[in-house]
Amino acid sequence: MIVLKLGGSVITDKDRPETLDGEALERAADAVASAVEDGSTDLVIVHGGGSFGHHNASEHGVSTTDGTHDATAALEIHGAMTTLNQFVLTRLLERDVQAVPVHPFSAGHRDEEGRLELPTGQVETLLGEGFVPVLHGDMIAHAGSGATVVSGDELVAELARDLAADRIGLCSTVPGVLDDDEAVIERILAYEDVESVLGASDSTDVTGGMVAKVRALLALEAEASIFGLEELDAFLGGDEPGTTIA
Repeated sequence: MIVLKLGGSVITDKDRPETLDGEALERAADAVASAVEDGSTDLVIVHGGGSFGHHNASEHGVSTTDGTHDATAALEIHGAMTTLNQFVLTRLLERDVQAVPVHPFSAGHRDEEGRLELPTGQVETLLGEGFVPVLHGDMIAHAGSGATVVSGDELVAELARDLAADRIGLCSTVPGVLDDDEAVIERILAYEDVESVLGASDSTDVTGGMVAKVRALLALEAEASIFGLEELDAFLGGDEPGTTIA
């Protein structure tokens, strides 16, 4: 079973509010459709917020740790994400991928310490019935803080653990984790190995950028790959492009 994340900066123009990168999304949908047609593995997709979720969350001062008790703010952020989710679903359905949404705002929560609880029984059942569940970064109930953001990276980690994923892929705008010379680091075994070269995202990102991705993936048992859109077909075909995190 594969858990695949389509980065928000891949499928949107992250520097322009609520702007889709239609060409990139089409390419990603083509790759997913080819993999699903092969039928060799189950697939769960998570997509990030890009210029939809991150822009609205930033406008309201909401992040994975800073919450809101304003329903209007929460709904604006959630609404932007469901709009993007519908774009993703539509492109997949046009290619006969049996994609269905799972909205984290209605499914999970955080406790007062910020620990995420995300039941995955519905995802497992959907997989068993032949669907491709598509989750997304979202708002989520947070004890003591109202509602905070749950990132796509957090969702990938929870899904990979609970569903015992065989492979994890993060499709990004870069070909992998890059060193100081802009070369792809082929393998990361510990965060300390790359701490000096990891920086924040260049665009508005309320969920931690590459640092959060690497930390989340290192905590998992299964190996994960971070790669660019041009390597998505290769990853879904069984290769390990980009950076492998083990």
